Amino acid sequence: MEALMQLQIITPDRLMCDESVKMVEMRTAEGEIGVLPGHIPVTVMMAPGVTHITKADGSIRHIAIHDGFVEIQPDKVSIMAEIAEWPEEVDLDRAKAALARARERITNPDPDTDVARARRAWARAAARIELLTREW
Repeated sequence: MEALMQLQIITPDRLMCDESVKMVEMRTAEGEIGVLPGHIPVTVMMAPGVTHITKADGSIRHIAIHDGFVEIQPDKVSIMAEIAEWPEEVDLDRAKAALARARERITNPDPDTDVARARRAWARAAARIELLTREW
């Protein structure tokens, strides 16, 4: 039998995922990381992006994760996310509008613009759009 590990994705609002999986690939503040059962223990900050989950049956599910951190143990991956969204929960038109607003704030900031906040909004919108439009 192939080795599995438990994956939990938790947001302040709900438990998004709690199942046995083969692999998790995610974007962290340090770059992309792939995790298989038996991985060394580590805790890292997440970056906005699409996380790929290879389920026990071999199918792959994608979820947008927006900030947070991940704790990796040899038999368990726990993602504590500020926001996480399955594809069916994302409105593409709204994400495109948010990306355009963020881009405008970044490229033409006024004195009151919080550029760091606009960059985070841009990254979240880009992750949502990637989740829905990329051919996996």
